[in-house]
Amino acid sequence: MSSDDATPGPEIAAAALAYCRRGWSVVPVRPREKRPLIRWQAFQSQRASAEQISAWYERWPEANVAIVTGVVSDLVVLDVDPAHGGSASLEVLQSSHGMLPVTVEARSGGGGRHLYFRHPGGELGNRVGLRPGLDIRGDGGVIVAPPSVHPSGNRYRWIDGRAPETLEPSPMPDWLVALAQGDGSGGEQRSGHSLRYWRELLAAGVAEGRRNNTVASIAGHLLWHGIDRQVATELLLCWNRVRCAPPLPDAEVVQVVQSVVQSRARHGGA
Repeated sequence: MSSDDATPGPEIAAAALAYCRRGWSVVPVRPREKRPLIRWQAFQSQRASAEQISAWYERWPEANVAIVTGVVSDLVVLDVDPAHGGSASLEVLQSSHGMLPVTVEARSGGGGRHLYFRHPGGELGNRVGLRPGLDIRGDGGVIVAPPSVHPSGNRYRWIDGRAPETLEPSPMPDWLVALAQGDGSGGEQRSGHSLRYWRELLAAGVAEGRRNNTVASIAGHLLWHGIDRQVATELLLCWNRVRCAPPLPDAEVVQVVQSVVQSRARHGGA
């Protein structure tokens, strides 16, 4: 077992109560899972009391904790999944729009990043596939929070210096709000995949440390648009040789594409 392996315990209940005191709506989640233990829709518009939360954790002492995003908690969370190209996607967006502000941030038990922003007001719902590996949790959403335990056995953790005890969530940048709403601002298509974005990504040189994530991001985009996986693989083998510095071994490119194909199959993709 790794040093991150953990068993749910009283600290999760304590965290749930602390989030409640911050004005965040919380719900109990199945141990080592992401599914709420209760019918949680009511808590999208009202917050559970401390008494309710204590009763939940008396009944389910090993439960994880999730925060209901949206207006009820004044939160929107950007979910960055590096395994599906999220790091590369975010890097390209920031190169075009500017860096995201420092804000409350957690590391998921699966290695992803959860960036917490203040809700911009109005209606801002969930957005899956904002870019490859990037999702938005807004109104009607829920996000598993520290110190919950991931199915892998690793804990969700606040990033040092970015825990809610030491930092307030920053306002959501206007450009990220526009993309999340899919309103076409800045020339973006409602699908969230603009021609400009992909042209910039494909034309840019990719250095060591970004190659795998970028290949995964492009593979996900091609497959999402119905490109045959063999065709996608051949295109990425050529792109890798020209744009990656140094190029990845061909076998590694093939493996990355296969991993994206398998992930899409697990999540109901083509």
